[in-house]
Amino acid sequence: MNGRHELKYYINSADYAQLCARLRTVAKLDKNADVDGKYTIQSLYFDNYTDKAVIEKLSGLSRREKFRLRYYNTDTSFIKLEKKSKVNRLCYKESATITKEQCIALLEGNYDVLKVPEVPLLMELYTKIHYQNLRPRSIVNYNREAYVYHAGNARITFDSQIKTSNNVMGFLNPELAAIPAANSIILEVKYDGFLPDIIRDIVQIGWRNQTEFSKYVVARLV
Repeated sequence: MNGRHELKYYINSADYAQLCARLRTVAKLDKNADVDGKYTIQSLYFDNYTDKAVIEKLSGLSRREKFRLRYYNTDTSFIKLEKKSKVNRLCYKESATITKEQCIALLEGNYDVLKVPEVPLLMELYTKIHYQNLRPRSIVNYNREAYVYHAGNARITFDSQIKTSNNVMGFLNPELAAIPAANSIILEVKYDGFLPDIIRDIVQIGWRNQTEFSKYVVARLV
């Protein structure tokens, strides 16, 4: 599993309009996009009662991780369990699919549904639920517009309308009531070993303020 670079920036509406116009000339829209080029993401994050994931992020630890469940475009027939890790400024992501039935059982506290030896990521979460006391803690949903560029495996995303809810039992409800968590538009630039010059020039990274923005942390601080 190779690590990826991940850069984040706060941008305004004018930046967003300008950047999208440029990106559309060289990059392709993500395959999950709908007719307006966007898609929705609903995520449920795990943490323990001492807020391990929040504290690790705010402390700037060079090694940290968090687990989340996620589905796209209100489609609860395809749900992923993901582990997002950061090691010395490189980001890693592992994922595995779970069924809607497994997800419901997990939300109801039946963690034995994770005991699937042939799926190591499910087993890892099962173990950490017991030894780190991880539990479903907070839902985050938002709109995303994403562009991909094959060289460097570059991916440029714009996240907006970031909202949150503590009603974890409502995770599978696409119409779940949520409150605003951030008004900003977040530009994320992800790539493997190098960022192609054409993408670097388009996003003009140099003069924007880089941030360590975390949707989960912002949601927990609302």
